[in-house]
Amino acid sequence: MGSTSVVTGIGVSPGRAVGPVVRLPDAVPEPPAGRRLPPGADTQAAAERVARSADAVRDELDAAARAAEGDSAALLHAAAAMAADPSLVADAQQRVRDEHLVPERAVWEAADAVSAQLEALGGYLAERVRDVVDVRDRLVAHLTGQPSPGLPVRAHPYVLVAHDLAPALTATLDPERVVAIVTAAGGPTSHTAILARSRGIPAVVAAPGVLDLAEGTLLLVDGAAGTVRVDPSEASVQRVRALAAAVRTFDGDGRTADGHRVELLANVGDPAEAPAAAASGAQGVGLFRTEFAFLDRLHAPDVDEQTEAYGRVLAAFPGRKVVVRTLDAGADKPLPFLHAAPETNPALGVRGLRVAQERPEVLEDQLTAIARAAAAHPGTTTWVMAPMVATVDETEQFVAACARHGLPTAGIMVEVPSAALLAGPLLAHAQFASIGTNDLTQYTMAADRLLGAVAALSDAWQPAVLRLVEATTRGGAAQARPVGVCGEAAADPALAVVLVGLGVTSLSMTPRALPDVAAVLAVTDLATCRVLARRAADASSAADARAVVRAGLPVLDELGL
Repeated sequence: MGSTSVVTGIGVSPGRAVGPVVRLPDAVPEPPAGRRLPPGADTQAAAERVARSADAVRDELDAAARAAEGDSAALLHAAAAMAADPSLVADAQQRVRDEHLVPERAVWEAADAVSAQLEALGGYLAERVRDVVDVRDRLVAHLTGQPSPGLPVRAHPYVLVAHDLAPALTATLDPERVVAIVTAAGGPTSHTAILARSRGIPAVVAAPGVLDLAEGTLLLVDGAAGTVRVDPSEASVQRVRALAAAVRTFDGDGRTADGHRVELLANVGDPAEAPAAAASGAQGVGLFRTEFAFLDRLHAPDVDEQTEAYGRVLAAFPGRKVVVRTLDAGADKPLPFLHAAPETNPALGVRGLRVAQERPEVLEDQLTAIARAAAAHPGTTTWVMAPMVATVDETEQFVAACARHGLPTAGIMVEVPSAALLAGPLLAHAQFASIGTNDLTQYTMAADRLLGAVAALSDAWQPAVLRLVEATTRGGAAQARPVGVCGEAAADPALAVVLVGLGVTSLSMTPRALPDVAAVLAVTDLATCRVLARRAADASSAADARAVVRAGLPVLDELGL
């Protein structure tokens, strides 16, 4: 690459940063096939080494999880659970005993078998293969005395360049050390993208050729524009550093330049995140993901446990609103206690509210717990919404179930095109709608949101997606119901302008994004939002939509966004 070249990928976490390239270390090498223990070796002792290594790796990941927060902690705990997965460990031990394989080769082959099963299931479960590979590499490294795979340690901050990042690795990122991320693979809603945004680390994925860059090459990464400038000029470096030094905060009052109110809310995935979200100025919680209470468990949590956990979030927002989403299980979040039959295409299967058709008691217990938590915190306004709603019947049934539990403000997630197109009829029953742009984009564009090969399609700037957002807000306006956005699109300051222009009434995002979104809206009047929204929805591609909006918002450049 030439000294002035620009690599263009997909910007997935806004912000600009400058730093030298540091490559993620090569993967742990595969132990040679067929390597066996010497004759007469103690196979039982060798098998026990597998279990000890699994325990050590699990403890290492659990310790990292305890030091992390929110999504990061959940991902690390999930990886830790996989490291101690009895079936993986037992399979490896069996290979040591029966085939006399050395422990590291036995682990490798056992992990291959698990990966093959997940690949065969396809869809989201196939994405778990990266987790298995990460755990496999950690186990092999531990068994062979190699350093654990992970982030490089340098005396200076750097730009991390990799083919892709495993969730467990991404979860350990320290923004003080890793100033930006650039990967050759990945998509806008991959774990890398979501975790980079939650940490405020600029990130560009699906960037071709970045693996050819020499270690130490200086890069200027623009996570909003999706560009990586190689060997940038000194003037541009100084400008980025000056902008990075400016600290923005949110005053808790979302509005456009002409005073049009836009609720700016926080997404919360774990009660431990609630105090920080409240302190960020968020006007409430637009998406409280309740899956945290159910993950990595053999049995569903009882009503008392759920009530206590939900109450911790409600307690952090007195005088404000908390929108609780009921369990969004299935697909990429399989739960052992639901015992769902294997599905050929889990993304199009029994997930979200559909689980309640098969296991109504899970939803009933959850609504009981939400109602009790709401009653215990009357100063907080508690709303409830269901994920993956597709029909009027589903909406009516959910609203009726909420009413039976004394939860009058029941809403729906708009994640499938049918819900967007039927927003009017659905909102004749539901009190509000919240658009999950990650899934709405996936289902509109027929592009797996975690698959790098279709990353360019999996982009909320796609005009088709914007038109479905518009259809939803029109349905909301016809019924005088509010329509929010709680997907990742809300955290993009330029896209936030478009969403407001399309009629969205609230935006819910990672708390880190609140100051930037608030700053851009505060200097943009509603008429400009509407003009830019029209241009974006009428554009011929996602790239054109993004470009025409950015061109109409010079403030983005002024703020370094």
